[in-house]
Amino acid sequence: MARIVMKFGGTSVADLDRIKNVARHVKREVDAGHEVAVVVSAMSGKTNELVGWVQGTPKVVGANSPFYDAREYDAVVASGEQVTSGLLAIALHAMDINARSWQGWQVPIRTDNAHGAARILEIDGADIIKRMGEGQVAVIAGFQGLGPDNRIATLGRGGSDTSAVAIAAAVKADRCDIYTDVDGVYTTDPRIVPQARRLKKIAFEEMLEMASLGAKVLQVRSVELAMVHKVRTFVRSSFEDPDAPGMGDLLNPPGTLICDEDEIVEQEVVTGIAYAKDEAQISLRRLADRPGVSAAIFGPLAESHINVDMIVQNISEDGSKTDMTFTVPSGDVEKAIKVLGENKEKIGYDVVQNESGLVKVSVIGIGMRSHAGVAATAFKALAEKGINIKAITTSEIKISILIDGPYAELAVRTLHSCYGLDKN
Repeated sequence: MARIVMKFGGTSVADLDRIKNVARHVKREVDAGHEVAVVVSAMSGKTNELVGWVQGTPKVVGANSPFYDAREYDAVVASGEQVTSGLLAIALHAMDINARSWQGWQVPIRTDNAHGAARILEIDGADIIKRMGEGQVAVIAGFQGLGPDNRIATLGRGGSDTSAVAIAAAVKADRCDIYTDVDGVYTTDPRIVPQARRLKKIAFEEMLEMASLGAKVLQVRSVELAMVHKVRTFVRSSFEDPDAPGMGDLLNPPGTLICDEDEIVEQEVVTGIAYAKDEAQISLRRLADRPGVSAAIFGPLAESHINVDMIVQNISEDGSKTDMTFTVPSGDVEKAIKVLGENKEKIGYDVVQNESGLVKVSVIGIGMRSHAGVAATAFKALAEKGINIKAITTSEIKISILIDGPYAELAVRTLHSCYGLDKN
């Protein structure tokens, strides 16, 4: 017997028929004798609808700006998960399974006071553990918790993944199964590369890089939590037949296991290729090359919550002037230029330039730590396809390359092939 946390995303609970299918997955684990807790998202599209209602309300009452109290935003958008948890508990009752729905405040999942993007501080899993020990399935609303002001707080988009991993850590679960509309983590996006392979295992660090660099399978914060608390996490498909052979395998269910790298016996040099669209490049020309200039640039950007990624600095021959180039999400370009303009005198640049429509393609693998020539392979392969590289950043387990947007798919296919990731 094991203790399992099962999480089902919005597409998995999109309507009543899919909720009944989810109930069959839960029943399979209960019938196997496991203690089960389930975390659910809102029905597909429901959160967007609720957010739209909140954002549209000020216009109805005649406000001059779309300002609203974030506490009331949370009260509205958290209701989607409440509906789903109740419906799934009802579906389980219909299968003669003892189940009860739980909201975040009932567990309780305690968060900080950043309504709309709260972070989990602690979870008291004692009551959930007690109920599971008595044979009851806990159906928990994901995405929500209880702030220090005793009001509902939501965890930000994709927060149900974070809820599930955090609950798995709190109840000391043997594993956390994340059910979604794909059957695992692939070497790259199969829509771009049909030869992409489903990975049997991937290390926490690799998954963290892939999630942060464009892979949409898991939310970044959930992977961070899983890595910190060593929560073995399986990515599985909710659309496979719940009663198919192997679906109930306790140690090796179908899907991709995200685990500590010590569990991966043979480490590939490169595990996968990720990409992020809608990147933009900003360049500050002829900066004074002096101490503090970087802080003068990136401090105000950070205070404005603008995420800066790749940074390249060029120095002039006499060392008196420098150019600074960095990337931000395309949606933040205007905001970033405004911030830089407000701080122009303090920074001391001559001109600011920007270019949108770029793509960041990343090569990821823990095996890169012990192998030379990985970067050279990428550069050669892209050069042979006539793809120009605008910027490069590296770490122990990744190489990120900035290129023009129209070359994105060609670059992904080229890199996937040159590292031997295509199916045999």
